[in-house]
Amino acid sequence: MATAVRICICGDEGTGKSSLIAALVKDTFVSNKIQSVLPQITIPPTPGHENVTTTVVDTSARPQDRTTLRKEIRKCNVIMLVYSDHYSYERVALFWMPYFRSLGVNVPVVLCANKADLTGDGNAAQVLEEEMLPVMGEFREIDSCIRTSAKEGRNVIEVFWLCQKAVTHPIAPLYDHKENQLKPACVDALRRVFYLCDKDQDGYLNDKEMHDFQAKSFDKPLLPEELENIKAVVSKAVPTCNISKGLDLQGFLQLNKLYAEKGRHETIWIILRKHHYTDSLSLEDGFLQPKLEVPEYASTELSPAGYRFFMDLFLIFDKDNDGGLNDQELAALFAPTPGLPPSWVETSFPSSTVRNEAGHITLQGWLAQWSMTTFLEPKTTLEYLAYLGFEGPNARDSTTAALKITKPRKRRRRPGRVDRNVVLCYVLGSSASGKSTLLNAFLNRPFDALYHPTIKPRRAVNSVELGGGKQCYLILEELGELEPAILENQAKLDACDLICYAYDSSDPDSFSHIVELRKRYPQLDELPAIYTALKADCDKTTQRSELQPDAYTAALNMSAPLHVSVTWHSISELFVALAEAATNPSTAFPKTEEAPDRTSLYMALGATTCAALAAFMIWRRSTSSM
Repeated sequence: MATAVRICICGDEGTGKSSLIAALVKDTFVSNKIQSVLPQITIPPTPGHENVTTTVVDTSARPQDRTTLRKEIRKCNVIMLVYSDHYSYERVALFWMPYFRSLGVNVPVVLCANKADLTGDGNAAQVLEEEMLPVMGEFREIDSCIRTSAKEGRNVIEVFWLCQKAVTHPIAPLYDHKENQLKPACVDALRRVFYLCDKDQDGYLNDKEMHDFQAKSFDKPLLPEELENIKAVVSKAVPTCNISKGLDLQGFLQLNKLYAEKGRHETIWIILRKHHYTDSLSLEDGFLQPKLEVPEYASTELSPAGYRFFMDLFLIFDKDNDGGLNDQELAALFAPTPGLPPSWVETSFPSSTVRNEAGHITLQGWLAQWSMTTFLEPKTTLEYLAYLGFEGPNARDSTTAALKITKPRKRRRRPGRVDRNVVLCYVLGSSASGKSTLLNAFLNRPFDALYHPTIKPRRAVNSVELGGGKQCYLILEELGELEPAILENQAKLDACDLICYAYDSSDPDSFSHIVELRKRYPQLDELPAIYTALKADCDKTTQRSELQPDAYTAALNMSAPLHVSVTWHSISELFVALAEAATNPSTAFPKTEEAPDRTSLYMALGATTCAALAAFMIWRRSTSSM
């Protein structure tokens, strides 16, 4: 919202422009002849009004002052166009409005019918409306109109307030006078507000939700008579609305349309700004992307409040209670957002996580997907938390309250667990070694014997239960044709928690790929690793390698490869082993030679020394007593 408003007062000579300014400043009518153009005045913010500084600029319509007039018009935020008689009124449409357009200015115009004390009209409001409607219909730039009298002090303050409001609460982005409709961008914003306030997602704002909406938007309670009045107004405007259930979306939009039609569009702006909308009806950048600093070697995860939020969303939108979100339920859930996150689309969501037999994402898969997104791209999670209406435990909490930052892990070879509940494992191996099938098994997908080469990187995420009942989210990623680029990117390797070297135990050329890979990228040795022999249900063959896999790992002083098959139930043990190694990385590095245990030797020497010392003390005492 604007913090400063610059008003340029235009109109023919003799319409009372300077008199209006003088009446505003002095709060009285100056009957003496006022100089042709008053100097610029600045009005500081006024308590009870918008917190903006207002600058008022008087202008002259004389031809010799036209250069100055153009300069001031281009500098202003709003134009007050003053007229006072039939001649100057005709000039509004024939000269002034076309003139503003010729200058290319795009600011609102407030029409001011001054010298109302001379009209003698009994129904000034009706006369003004009938007088102004044609010109307002022709020129969409006209924001509002008002009849004033500097002599009588009638609506002097009000006309300047209208000018201020035309900038701070512009009608143009909200309402189309020609079509008599709220504009599409305004409808979209209000639809999202309705979505966020409809906590139970039944399509109606019940009395409690209306009270909560009032408190959030206007910082004051909704009185019972006010609620009944709203219901009555909506029932009259939308007879089809079942007001007994509450206010539906159509009624909510109609209510805001009435605000716009009656000149109360500041009410709409209050609602939208409380929900973080800018003057262009987009969400604030700082709201979508709050400041989040992640130290080097640290990672981001969902906090308990974040998990609770996404779990509640799932349960609310699983309308058929089948334990999965179908396409319609997902569409309804993501309605107030731009759609699925781009990274989800790229990875063919929901194939990246756990689904039920019908192919719908389960609660386990839903939480796993957001865990992966938060780990890999926390800014995306923050953005969607904002779209979806996350509210922290405290009113002032930003969406960052839904995230937590782990402790940086620097020395992976140091014994002990890392403070992470989400870990990333790259699965490396030759083509057709079974990497994709391994990812499918991780997601409980049925075995498919048909080979599908992986072109783009592919991820799979699921929860794994570790010892002691602790749960961990494991992300498995095969790199596809981007493998060389990723392995040469140190930042990508720093983000990785574990390497799973996978080979086909029935293919004699499969293990040599791992040997060459480690030679080509020596930086991989800085990462913990586990060797895995896939397709163990097939006949094992001798590998065409200088060393066989068991001898190769023994030479590295590491554990022998784990022999698994995706057709075996025991495949889950591999995923537990991967998660354990990722959370306890020192166990997946080459083991160092342990020094011999000299504890017993030290204890024996200590005992001998103590005995000798005791014997010496006894001898001293015996010799001294003689």
